[in-house]
Amino acid sequence: MSPTTPPGTALITGVGRRRSIGAALALGLARDGWDLVLSHWEAYDERVGLDRGASDPDDIADACRAEGAAVTVVSGDLSDPAVPEQLVSAASVRGDLRALVMSHCESVDSSVLTTDVESFDRHFAVNARATWLLIKAFAERLRPDATEGQATGSIVALTSDHTAHNLPYGASKGALDRIVIAAAVELGERGLRANVINPGPIDTGWMDDDTRRWTRDATPAGRLGTPDDIANTVRFLLSPAGSWVNGQLLKVNGGFAAG
Repeated sequence: MSPTTPPGTALITGVGRRRSIGAALALGLARDGWDLVLSHWEAYDERVGLDRGASDPDDIADACRAEGAAVTVVSGDLSDPAVPEQLVSAASVRGDLRALVMSHCESVDSSVLTTDVESFDRHFAVNARATWLLIKAFAERLRPDATEGQATGSIVALTSDHTAHNLPYGASKGALDRIVIAAAVELGERGLRANVINPGPIDTGWMDDDTRRWTRDATPAGRLGTPDDIANTVRFLLSPAGSWVNGQLLKVNGGFAAG
């Protein structure tokens, strides 16, 4: 891909709120020339209750269009096993789907003793099973005889190292890590690269003052990370300059808790 060649279409999941990593991902990739299919699930955003506007997905799409991108917004509940194929199909209409960026999640705090089976299963359905099904549908559309050493598709997924008091979220994100890294190994012959980013604590509206204080104090950079910090890394990984990064779990967190 040359600098003057449009990179193609990117499918980005989890783009439901303007104050989110997903929104920054969409805007960043739009500025790099990508056309976009953006997915969200309003019922989840309502249930979690973080700050959002009534038309956030459409507003994000309009901001991306202002950068020159063609944008389609698709709603879908990723706990439904039929939805990943539907999303990839919608993103493949033009035949130039080249990137899958997964920033969706199910995230409801609970611990070993307070997690119920329904919540546990939903976390794994959204964070792990949907990740596998999205990758599968994406990879099936890549040509199996890719030129040796040439990537024709790239995957980036967002993970977390939360564990205690965030049991189903942390456990299902751990499963996500293994799925994405397995894809990098198993699907290389299809021209696919796959990486995972652990962004550490990013305040997208879920932090209280005490959380902001201790996470900032635990970060050598002396500040909290921003959605743009993560979007810039994804932009690199999807660019020709990032083509030699594959099968990695990257901590992009300003050195959070490094000591």
